Amino acid sequence: MLRIPVSILTNSLQPMNNDLLKVGVVSLDIAFADKQANLLRVKTILEEWGSKVDVLVLPELFSTSFVSDTETLAEIAEGDNGSTIKTLRALAREYDVLLSGSYIALIEGAYFNRGFMLAPDGEARFYNKRHLFGLSEESLLFKAGNDRPPVMNYRGWNVAMIVCYDLRFPVWCRRHDDHCQYDLMLVVANWPQSREYAWNHLLIARAIENQSYVVGDNRSGSDRYGEYDGMSVVYDMGGYPIGEAVSNEMYIATLSLSRLQQSRERWPIARDADNFKTL
Repeated sequence: MLRIPVSILTNSLQPMNNDLLKVGVVSLDIAFADKQANLLRVKTILEEWGSKVDVLVLPELFSTSFVSDTETLAEIAEGDNGSTIKTLRALAREYDVLLSGSYIALIEGAYFNRGFMLAPDGEARFYNKRHLFGLSEESLLFKAGNDRPPVMNYRGWNVAMIVCYDLRFPVWCRRHDDHCQYDLMLVVANWPQSREYAWNHLLIARAIENQSYVVGDNRSGSDRYGEYDGMSVVYDMGGYPIGEAVSNEMYIATLSLSRLQQSRERWPIARDADNFKTL
């Protein structure tokens, strides 16, 4: 995909020096059902890039990939106090970054595809994937979440997240004063290349309609569901791709809150939006 630096709308706006947020998007080639190997890879990535970013985004189910075998699922699922989240909390603190992604969780006897945002000061938000992919075993093995996408205020930014298939449902992703006011939406995914056209256009639509930055973090490599390489991207509020790939698995973009705010002031479309109510 052609990468252009920033939208025409925001090119003329000069950002304030203190309003920039640098986001690292990791296209991890996930080792199947091997939490130790995947967590070690994340630590290695942080050793190289942790000082250069404020946010590091990991793919959906970054620590295991999707697991459909019930015996393996029972072995690797864990709660919020398990080794995966404990390790990530320590890494977020050590490298002073916000970490986001999802993992296989066991909560009150049910399996969830559980998203997380972990801040370096210990603040955490969790989110159980709402829309489970009915064309795979996911909807049979996992329980759907009910809570709206979480929002965390981090370094002056309101950051929200969703997981993969949630992206197809615009009302669920809607930025609105009543339930989900955000400046940056993180989308963590295992989205096959066979549906790359839909992936990019849905990310662009979510960015434009919500006047927000949108990060699409997709895994790399392959599994029995398809190929995944080269699809991680960041879009600005105009739907233009920003940032660049700095390695095979790392994509970095710099976001400006002042540009975002000025864009919303110039085009205050939110005041004309329909007041959708869900849950």
